[in-house]
Amino acid sequence: MKSKRVTFADIAAYTNFSKTTISRYFNNPDSLTLENQQKIADALTALNYKENKVGRILASGKTEFVGIIIPNLYMHYYSEMLNQILATYETYGYKFLVFAGNEKPDVERRYIEELLAYNIEGLITLSPTIPSKDLAQYNVPIVAVEREDQYICSVSTDNYLGGIQAASLLQKSGCQILIHVNARVPKTTPASGRIQGFVDICEEYHLPHELILTDLGNTFRENREKISEILKCLEQKYPEEKKGIFMSNDTHANVLLNILFRTYGKLPDTYRIVGFDNSPISEEAVIPISTVGQQIPVIAGEAMKLLSSLMEERKKRQPAPLKEPIHKVVTPILLRRATTD
Repeated sequence: MKSKRVTFADIAAYTNFSKTTISRYFNNPDSLTLENQQKIADALTALNYKENKVGRILASGKTEFVGIIIPNLYMHYYSEMLNQILATYETYGYKFLVFAGNEKPDVERRYIEELLAYNIEGLITLSPTIPSKDLAQYNVPIVAVEREDQYICSVSTDNYLGGIQAASLLQKSGCQILIHVNARVPKTTPASGRIQGFVDICEEYHLPHELILTDLGNTFRENREKISEILKCLEQKYPEEKKGIFMSNDTHANVLLNILFRTYGKLPDTYRIVGFDNSPISEEAVIPISTVGQQIPVIAGEAMKLLSSLMEERKKRQPAPLKEPIHKVVTPILLRRATTD
């Protein structure tokens, strides 16, 4: 037989509380004493109460939805970060609505308007497309991950330390020329720290080095074509030198490694490679890639922890506004693998 759904009236009758008190337990529990909260919680267990999520949303206006905007799913870093954020459901109980951006501000603004129409309680953004000053104008808690964050809260890796770690490892691997391949990222972007850390170590120890700052594209085909062009130039310019190449992420490091294997059948002695992320591809590559680990699970957990605190503050009768954005920085961990042995 189909079991009867337990209603607020049933809980009220069981506890001798009014239906208004039961409603307050679900929508504003802090307004009840701890003793009365416990009595109602015990009643829910005894009655085998199954919450009506739709009814609760209609009653409270709280959806428990969090929006996520990521640049793409091609880069292994973004797909793994999304995977780790989604895994926080077990801890915080929030559900997620996800949009993949396309570097078009007007489109991403429509995405945000769509998310707001679903009454999201908070937003996590990895996309750098919309300035943080504009994002701060939306009436919703926002946490940025690895992007410009002057006006909103954020969680990022210590990219400067990561650049130092990568350059130092290539130096210790006996490389004669150190090369960093990256995009032309603005100084306000955390990833610019990778470039500065790399350059500072090279200059401090008088290490021959070169920066190759260029757009490598957003697809595997574009990556392969542009990285192949870079390799041809490096072989012409440094034919005999042992080249240490620090790629801006593990996806591009893996493309570089694949090109070298297809050309030589192995990683030549004249090449050493370091990536950045510690996304799964770095360990699953044809040979494991040395990388600066961004501690992706830690970043995802810290981002959701910070956002959860912001959202919970909003639910209070008299929420305290932030005096200034909160910025958390996570220390990277260098992982030495086969591409720098």
